[in-house]
Amino acid sequence: KACLAAEGKVGLMMNVRRVDLEAVVGVLPALQTPTVSALADEEWVDVNSIVEESVVRSIVPKLKMAGARGIVEYAINKIID
Repeated sequence: KACLAAEGKVGLMMNVRRVDLEAVVGVLPALQTPTVSALADEEWVDVNSIVEESVVRSIVPKLKMAGARGIVEYAINKIID
């Protein structure tokens, strides 16, 4: 079941200035809510989210416009709920 749940989904992680966080999170069609982690520079956070692979191409430009930087897409093997 975990492998089936991951089918068609990818992970996105990116760096975001805290002042842009709300705008970036508003673009993400997250599986639940994105994970937001502090970075060494207190003005920046890391945002990590699971999204449908089919939407990545359309949301990456929107994420960049909202303030996301260093966007990385990665494969998901399993989602264990």
